[in-house]
Amino acid sequence: MRRDLILIKQTKPLIFAILMTAFSTPGLALETLGKQAILVEAKTGAVLFAKNPDERMPPSSMSKIMTVYKVFEALKDGALSLNDTFHVSEKAWRKSGSKMFVRLNSRVKVEDLIRGIIVQSGNDATIVVAEGLAGSESAFAEELNDTARSLGMNASNFTNASGWPDPDQFTTARDLARLALVTIKKFPEYYHYYKEKTFTYNGIKQGNRNPTLYRKLGSDGLKTGHTQAAGYGLTTSAVRNGRRLVLVINGLPSSKARSVESERILDWGFRVFENYAFFKAGETVTEAKVWMGRQARVPLVIQNDLTLTLPKKIRRTTKVSVLFQEPVPAPVRKGDRLATLKVAIPGQKIRELPL
Repeated sequence: MRRDLILIKQTKPLIFAILMTAFSTPGLALETLGKQAILVEAKTGAVLFAKNPDERMPPSSMSKIMTVYKVFEALKDGALSLNDTFHVSEKAWRKSGSKMFVRLNSRVKVEDLIRGIIVQSGNDATIVVAEGLAGSESAFAEELNDTARSLGMNASNFTNASGWPDPDQFTTARDLARLALVTIKKFPEYYHYYKEKTFTYNGIKQGNRNPTLYRKLGSDGLKTGHTQAAGYGLTTSAVRNGRRLVLVINGLPSSKARSVESERILDWGFRVFENYAFFKAGETVTEAKVWMGRQARVPLVIQNDLTLTLPKKIRRTTKVSVLFQEPVPAPVRKGDRLATLKVAIPGQKIRELPL
């Protein structure tokens, strides 16, 4: 039995429990100017802060994360290579707003298009990609929606590749956080493009608009967004001391507010919370006596890692208990469920895991 666990015999016969002191997650006061926001711990999926996370909002250029996702997917599947080229149509060339400045009827390398979309936020580049992968932007939008459904982004809808304002193009902060997390996990070999600060194409050098890349925040992505209807937004991720947080915030009044709020919320998340590894997959939590068996005891083993994201300063309020009847009658087979591990965090629903 682990040294930090205490085995306590309860009043009912043959019932035992293990109690552990840990950290609770009470309501913590944090405010933001953003209309929608969510802060997620990448490893555990814990939501550290949320404000209207399921409220429908225009994604603006944060839509480009989904467009780039489709490029990364094609690269990983082998259907595309970084050196492949796509044709620049008149529609792409004429597209206004932020631009990569692709030339009409030229062919552009896929790798340049990735940088043109991520770093330069090129609307023209997104259309080149959409037409190159799906034949048309409308067909590409259908593929975006199919992918969104498969990822569980059930509150999102896409009508174009760039995030150009459209009442039928919408998402939520929670959906964008989900997309960011999947992108980071699924495409480690390509994710590095999101942390590039500058890119020069057609003789024009442009800087990445992501403000978190220019401060010592540990940020390595992802994408800003801005339209009059949406306000200023950002989907970003940062790593410190091996921990990754993902922040989505939207509806801010200015680019300065976007910079200040993103830094403040990330700092808060890293400062206030920590990951605590209670058990590793396959670890024996305790043992149970066996009746009429060839062995006197059997181990009670947890199947998956149990790591919780909890406030650093709050102790003695979370209880982890194991409930089981003993002695366990033989025969006992590997994989039999003999006990229940219960995690009680104040203010949250009790979690139960089989042993």
